[in-house]
Amino acid sequence: MPRSKKGKRASNKGSLRQEVLQLQLSAKTALSYKGGRNGVKGESGASDDDLASDVLSHYSSTSETASVLEEGTGGEPVDEQTAQEETEDKLKQCIDNLTDKSAKTRLAGLESLRQAFSSRVLYDFLLERRLTVSDCLERSLRKGAAEEQAAAATVFALLCIQLGGGAEGEEGFRMLRPVLSSLMIDGCASFAARQSCARALGVCCYVSAAEEGEDLVKSLSHLESVFMAAYPNREGTLPTPKPGAPGLHSAALQSWALLVTLCPASRVSVLQDLHLPKLQACLESSDVNYRIAVGETIALLVELGRDIDRDYEYEDSESLCESLKGLATDGNKHRAKNDRRKQRSIFREVLHYIESEDFTEEKVRFGVEGIYIDSWIRRRIYDAFKEVLESGVTHHLQFNPLVRDIFGLGAPLILDAAVKASKISRFEKHLFNSAAFKARTKIRNKVRDKRADVM
Repeated sequence: MPRSKKGKRASNKGSLRQEVLQLQLSAKTALSYKGGRNGVKGESGASDDDLASDVLSHYSSTSETASVLEEGTGGEPVDEQTAQEETEDKLKQCIDNLTDKSAKTRLAGLESLRQAFSSRVLYDFLLERRLTVSDCLERSLRKGAAEEQAAAATVFALLCIQLGGGAEGEEGFRMLRPVLSSLMIDGCASFAARQSCARALGVCCYVSAAEEGEDLVKSLSHLESVFMAAYPNREGTLPTPKPGAPGLHSAALQSWALLVTLCPASRVSVLQDLHLPKLQACLESSDVNYRIAVGETIALLVELGRDIDRDYEYEDSESLCESLKGLATDGNKHRAKNDRRKQRSIFREVLHYIESEDFTEEKVRFGVEGIYIDSWIRRRIYDAFKEVLESGVTHHLQFNPLVRDIFGLGAPLILDAAVKASKISRFEKHLFNSAAFKARTKIRNKVRDKRADVM
């Protein structure tokens, strides 16, 4: 499985980044000539108009020399191999910290690995160290405190995403699946650790489960045992949740919904008959996030049914639509305003899909590419990866072959160096926009002043 490596690039004297640094310095110098918030000017020979003009012209000249790869006379390129070795040394130290006696050191090591695994692709580095990392994570899950267990579960999910869906990923998942499952269903464990295990179990099983389906069936069963605790009792009354329980039930239900997308048609039909009536009752839950998770799962199950049979219709759809309409127009004042707004938005989409089969499509952009979220199934898959990868999801969409394969993107794009170099960072765009806004404001103020004099 091909993986790309990226080293540090040289910082040339005439590069855009150097120009931006000079721009920042000149901006600070300009501020030093001014007073406080009252706007009193200091002793400066240059007017505000001149300063604004200098900033704009300065930045315009940098945009023409945007390439950070051009050869300069004053800079020396950083050796890519050296940079790679430094990164790997830091990662090795983090892995060593997972076996430290200090819980604080182990937790810091897990956090460092979480950030590294989510922000870059490290397949080659982890391939020969996967068993060592898995052993350390298993120890943390079995013997660590609640915070360490939650962090270890998240790191293991990232490890599975890094290793991909091959034999290496299956090997690690089979090793830790029983540990994740037992901790998730342990009523004595903390809700935070159990919630993290539920989320990790869903992603790891989706990525690494073997084709024969034994791991998939067991994972579905364990997840069901968790969120079914929120189902109504025989009298039809919803149980009163303990603090932290709705978050666990939501994570387990969302992971379960993710894995249902892998099930054959015959299994999906059984799950629909078993769970849809119970989930409809859970729409009356007191927790807004759990209600939303339930609504999205209902829409996903109905969508799966329609994919299997075009004429599929939930037998109690009329009652379901009435419940969805109530949530889509909920105005109860005892609920937080943001919760009501979020709930109404989601349930309007769910109701619209149940009634007319229309899905509100959205596009996720990354680099020069993008993916369309055009179904409840695709949204659940994307949200599951985003919850684990967080801000690193765009990097993995660009460079991780497994993630790209899941979303049908093909092999990672190899862009020409000149195309990469011509791109301006968000911060650099912010500096340019700020300078342009300042100059534009001054010009408009001049026009307004002249107009006022005429009037």
